[in-house]
Amino acid sequence: MRLFGKSLQSYTDEELFTRIREGDSKAFGELYDRYAGWLMRYFYRMLWKDKELAEDQVQEFFTKLAANVDVYDGKRSFKTWAFSVANNMCKNHYRHAAVKEKSAPMISAELSETEYSSTAEEMDHSSFLQRLEDELLLLDEDRRSTFVLRFFDELSIKEIALALDCSEGTVKSRIFYTLQHLNKKLKDFEHLLLNERQ
Repeated sequence: MRLFGKSLQSYTDEELFTRIREGDSKAFGELYDRYAGWLMRYFYRMLWKDKELAEDQVQEFFTKLAANVDVYDGKRSFKTWAFSVANNMCKNHYRHAAVKEKSAPMISAELSETEYSSTAEEMDHSSFLQRLEDELLLLDEDRRSTFVLRFFDELSIKEIALALDCSEGTVKSRIFYTLQHLNKKLKDFEHLLLNERQ
């Protein structure tokens, strides 16, 4: 693929990101192709050689990146930034694993004490989900079905491509644009999105 006389493969990561901020899904696909394998190997090595968990982390990385392209400010190389983000994602898993291991014997004893928990937060989540459902209904059928298969039914990119009889690139493009659209429409719930990223 050539863009303005220059192939996407010859763009630096930072140049690709300029195109991505302008809504170029092909540039996003090129960045995905460059880093998905590397991230997969990194997460696999760092997260107990759990292939499924590593695949989930790769998808989470690119999903969050697509939903908020401004999260990368371009002040350092994309590769360095990506390594830092991936490293932090692994640290989060280590902390969760440590807490789970330490607290497992106490879980059953503490369950009854958690019933009071935050009704306001539950209502906020309920409102968010309702708004999400409403926004999905306004999407065209292709984007809506792609989003539902990926984030509700949790199919892989390859499985969605097979199910909808389209290329994996098309699936990634639809997800990219849909996440950008929803991110703008659901700004009122940004605090929930930030909590999910932690």
